[in-house]
Amino acid sequence: MISTISGTVRAIHTDRLVLEVGGVGLSVLVNSTTSISATMGAQLQLFTTLVVREDSLTLFGFLTDEARALFELLQTVSGVGPKVALAILGVLTPEDLSRAIANEDLAALERTPGIGRKGAQRMILELKGKLSDLSSGAMHQQHVPAWRENLTGALVSLGFSPKDSDAAVTVLVARLSSEGIDPASQSLSALLKDALAQGKSSRG
Repeated sequence: MISTISGTVRAIHTDRLVLEVGGVGLSVLVNSTTSISATMGAQLQLFTTLVVREDSLTLFGFLTDEARALFELLQTVSGVGPKVALAILGVLTPEDLSRAIANEDLAALERTPGIGRKGAQRMILELKGKLSDLSSGAMHQQHVPAWRENLTGALVSLGFSPKDSDAAVTVLVARLSSEGIDPASQSLSALLKDALAQGKSSRG
């Protein structure tokens, strides 16, 4: 697997760069942030991922190892392929994405072309808690809001597993957000009632 490449920038496009490495020009797909940072004729190192398909070999490049790792993690989400993952990182920095997932900010995730509300909800469900697994210490760590911690704890005390309680709360937050309601403005008893109803319907 090609992990990094270092070479001279020979062509700059909005969606790709051509780097000359050992006399060979390699075309690397990048997002706009990476493209803007490149200078014609300058030396550049990119952290890369090679995506192999039956009819193609495509190299994707990033300025940091953190961005590359996040690109690979995004593709574990159902319905997110390499090009959508690249588009996400073109709109959101790793810190912004981590914050959006932690805060369940659907609006921020929906700014990405190709990601609708259902896609944003899937990203939150499937990536929740995984961003902190990235090795870079620069990844943004967001504290869990007190209301969410209390609600999750209440559900667990009523017999829900941690996974089921977190899933019920996540779905509840997505529904409240779609209705323009801030969960923090609701009483714990009201949130618990809604989450219990949500949890029962999803489990049975």
